[in-house]
Amino acid sequence: QVQLVESGGGLVQPGGSLRLSCAASGFTFSSYVMSWYRQAPGKERELVAGISSTGSTNYADSVKGRFTISRDNAKNTVYLQMNSLKPEDTAVYYCYAGSRWYNYWGQGTQVTVSS
Repeated sequence: QVQLVESGGGLVQPGGSLRLSCAASGFTFSSYVMSWYRQAPGKERELVAGISSTGSTNYADSVKGRFTISRDNAKNTVYLQMNSLKPEDTAVYYCYAGSRWYNYWGQGTQVTVSS
């Protein structure tokens, strides 16, 4: 049974930091591209950051220099370190695992940036 379980969301003030985690199980984690997406109210889901099986990363322009995606294949976990958070980063953040044949989504974790 495939599971992607996100954690680490919450309420943070502008300029603050959060670290999201996504614990994966039920598939060969090291072979999958892992990504973080987010969806704000009334907006489409968008890609925030991705990391390939070999460690190559890519980021949305809006988060470059502030967010860092990483993965620990020994722990089957992908992380998203979010610094210098802005109110416009407020959204539900989703973990995504993709391969040539399959893709999986987590249930999402809420991130709210507000004073």
